[in-house]
Amino acid sequence: MSVPLPGPNGPLGALTVLTTTAGDLQAEVQQLLDAVARWTAERLRFRDPRRLSAPGPQWQSGTQLQEALDEAGIGTWEWDLRTGAVVWDERSARILGIAPEIFDGRIDTWVSLVDPDDLPQVLAYTEDAIRAADQAYGVQYRIHRPDRAVRWVQARGRVVVDQHRNKCRLTGTLQVISDVRSGPAPVGQGLTQVSDAVLDIDGQGRITSINSEGECLLGSADRLVGHVLWEAAPAVPKLGLEGPCRRAGTSGQPVDFEARWPADQRWFRLRVVPAPGGLRVYFTDITNGRRVEAQQAAAVERTVRIADLTHALAAAVTGQDVIDAVTDHVRTLFDAAGVTVWAREGKDFVLLSAVGFSEEFLELISTFSVQSNLPAYQALQNGVPVCVSSAQEYIRGYPRLSELPTRGGREAWAYLPLVTSGRTVGVLCISYARPHTFSSDERTLFTALSGLVAQALERGRLYDAERRRAHELQRGLLPHDLPVLPAVTAAARYLPAGGGIEVGGDWYDVISLSGDRVALVVGDVMGHGLSEAVTMGRLRTAVHTLADLELPADEMFFHLNDLVSALGDDFYATCLYAVYDPTSGNCSILTAGHPPPAVVHPDGGVHFPDLPLNPPLGAASPPFDSGSLELPPGSLLVLYTDGLVESPQRDVDVGMALMARHLGTVPVRAAQARPSAAQLDAMCDSLIGAVLPPEHQAIDDAALLIASVHPFACEDIACWPLPADPKAAGQARGYVRAQLSRWDLEELQMTTELLVSELVGNVVRHAGGPATLRLLRSRTLICEVSDGSPTMPQIRRAADTDEGGRGLQLIAALAERWGARYTPAGKCIWAEQSLAAAP
Repeated sequence: MSVPLPGPNGPLGALTVLTTTAGDLQAEVQQLLDAVARWTAERLRFRDPRRLSAPGPQWQSGTQLQEALDEAGIGTWEWDLRTGAVVWDERSARILGIAPEIFDGRIDTWVSLVDPDDLPQVLAYTEDAIRAADQAYGVQYRIHRPDRAVRWVQARGRVVVDQHRNKCRLTGTLQVISDVRSGPAPVGQGLTQVSDAVLDIDGQGRITSINSEGECLLGSADRLVGHVLWEAAPAVPKLGLEGPCRRAGTSGQPVDFEARWPADQRWFRLRVVPAPGGLRVYFTDITNGRRVEAQQAAAVERTVRIADLTHALAAAVTGQDVIDAVTDHVRTLFDAAGVTVWAREGKDFVLLSAVGFSEEFLELISTFSVQSNLPAYQALQNGVPVCVSSAQEYIRGYPRLSELPTRGGREAWAYLPLVTSGRTVGVLCISYARPHTFSSDERTLFTALSGLVAQALERGRLYDAERRRAHELQRGLLPHDLPVLPAVTAAARYLPAGGGIEVGGDWYDVISLSGDRVALVVGDVMGHGLSEAVTMGRLRTAVHTLADLELPADEMFFHLNDLVSALGDDFYATCLYAVYDPTSGNCSILTAGHPPPAVVHPDGGVHFPDLPLNPPLGAASPPFDSGSLELPPGSLLVLYTDGLVESPQRDVDVGMALMARHLGTVPVRAAQARPSAAQLDAMCDSLIGAVLPPEHQAIDDAALLIASVHPFACEDIACWPLPADPKAAGQARGYVRAQLSRWDLEELQMTTELLVSELVGNVVRHAGGPATLRLLRSRTLICEVSDGSPTMPQIRRAADTDEGGRGLQLIAALAERWGARYTPAGKCIWAEQSLAAAP
């Protein structure tokens, strides 16, 4: 008859019970056990055996199942692995000889009923069943009932897991098998797990019995019984079984190990258990378990690799960062032989990066256009990955590219389109050295991966574009080239803040002044961003303009302070302005909130001059105080911003000391030596490397300016005092003729005499005091006339009838450049003429 077994949600299955004799039932009982084990947990959940008797829609009699189970002698049980509680039904209790109402639910009560000789093996196999959790559990053993009766029973069941895949209980059936058991238990019917091969050996290693599974594995019992195990079965010596058997026999403890079967490479767990009269050996096939474990381990490893790739892509900032992350992680993620990343640029592919290929092959594929790279083009057009599993498939599908598999040494390919925001930005190609079958899970992963890489790559390319524009703006605001000047050789560096796209407010400049004087400038607008960069550009332009007007440094800073203050309370700037005069070797310096320059003497000494302190521009109240120092010939003046010497990990004083220590190692220079710009460039790089090593990335932008000063030689300077007398012009012309003859510049005598006459004449006519005439021979001939009047000359348009007023116009026509500047004693008017060749 067919009896449906109901559960809380409906029938659990049909259990076929043959209503024949007990002997016939025993032959069919194995068919009942698997079905009973499946619904035991549902039944025990109610803890009420009477629920089985409740009429159901498919039952003809509520007692039919009860009678069938009673006739088969099958009971049910459950062991809660978390609490240790054991639950038996009435039939199980009757089998064990304990009244259900007095059973205490403790596992120890059941243990006390198991035969002491069987107990170690029962516990060991129960432990294996719990650990495996993926196989049916079956064990036969003897019980000693309270009424002193001994019965052979068979327990079968499975481990039950919860929704989190945690093992929660062991549940199953219990059946008396005494009517088919007599005397000692042979292996064929003894302690066994469902699919195990089991055999017994005596103290000399001879096989005494073997079950049917063992015969299937090792050979027929007729050939094996009575023979030494490791001699009768050819495969056994290769398993290394003899040693564990001897250890188990000596120690009296079970020995477990795993080995691979030589014939078919299946994995077995071998367990050697001491038994009365010898040893019992169990062969459990764990191939599927090992395969599942390997798959699970591979899945875990792949998950970890995907997480690593995701984190690397999330941390990538630039396009190159993204490409490096892809090439570093994708190859190992898919166990691939090579990875290439392509960007689409119009009708062409641009190879961004490749790993696992020869240079020759990369040169070949780098010439492909979008359309000629057919699988990649197909992926671009369709927006889905294109997978090619073998070289034959590749050649059939793309005959025009039939040489690529051989040239590249690849057998399988996956082309992943990189699409973001509906726009294709490139292709990621993953290639394999052997034919590869792409599973549906792998294709799904390809699709997800291509989206991640596309977004990261597009983000990196946008960052690169923004950074490139920011740096172009920064370079446009700074000098393109430093001027080549007689009195100063200079080199400079600008260092943007570590890796960001924001522009900064640091700048430097070298400005040519009259009399071959040179202004050296560094400044720092506080903050980062476009507004700070614009403020820096305005300040640099203002400094240039005010320097061209020959304003004194304190007056220049008065105007600069007003400019910064007008921008708002949030704008501040520091600035250092140094003017070097090559005729005297004097350098006047004014700072506004800026660190002092480093002075490197020709003998290697380094010091930071003690200069008057002034607040930053935008927070200062004029007047501004300046200082001065004498620079010996061949000295170096090192100007810098605080970003070079200061950081959150290092105080500015420590940075300055480090800079001084490095500058002190600069080779001693002779006074006549004039370092080239290239040498100073190398010095800049060396200093930056010492003060800002690669591992110490700057968080603030920085500017560095190194200048080597070169004073005039005494023979290139000529100076004469002139009286406040109309005859002074004539005297000046005589001085000029004589000096130009000594300098072999007779071709400039006429023009120079005319310039001197006009300059001296203006002094006599308008200043009314003594004057000084000075000639400087440099790359130009400089003629200067100084007086004590602060009144600046002004060029004006003279009428046709005016007898004067044309002197400055004449000077402007004759001189290459001319101008006037204030001096501590008054003013100086100067004019320059080009020389055919510099002295």
